[in-house]
Amino acid sequence: MILGLDISTSCTGACLLKDNGELVDLGYSKPKGDNIFEKARCVSDFLKKFTQKYEITSIFIEENMQAFRPGLSSAKTLMTLARFNGIISQLCYSEFSIVPLYLNVNASRKNLGIKLVRKNKGGKPTKEQIFEWVESDLATYSNAYQWPTKIMKSGPRKGKTIIDTASYDMADAYVIARAGFLNN
Repeated sequence: MILGLDISTSCTGACLLKDNGELVDLGYSKPKGDNIFEKARCVSDFLKKFTQKYEITSIFIEENMQAFRPGLSSAKTLMTLARFNGIISQLCYSEFSIVPLYLNVNASRKNLGIKLVRKNKGGKPTKEQIFEWVESDLATYSNAYQWPTKIMKSGPRKGKTIIDTASYDMADAYVIARAGFLNN
């Protein structure tokens, strides 16, 4: 099995593919805790439950951001994410005895033929475009995937059922796993 991860301190997405590229499962962990070590324990517990019935043979992790992007991440945020990524990578190695391989998200998207339309050219936000690509790709392999949902509790959409934002992290993990499958 191939495990693809999109690691973050707010939500870690995970994807399991068979060695033939077929989807086995998608999931996520929204780690709780006052520090990255408590959050890492939550992700570790999730990964153990998520993968307990499968033999993992490869692990692919989305590479850390290497540079600042205006308006997105501060140096402190980048360092925290890199530290957390390292902790989860070590946990994966300890749990599965597999050295994780890191994939650049842009190269992964390119290898999969994902073409994004920039916002200034009328495109949707990147996360929505990736989500739509994953939905379309999954539809070619199986029935529609049932993404996690939540019911809005307030605001103009109160009572409306929407896709949970964790779905975007799961979609990112799918892209990494799928790119890892192509590189495997």
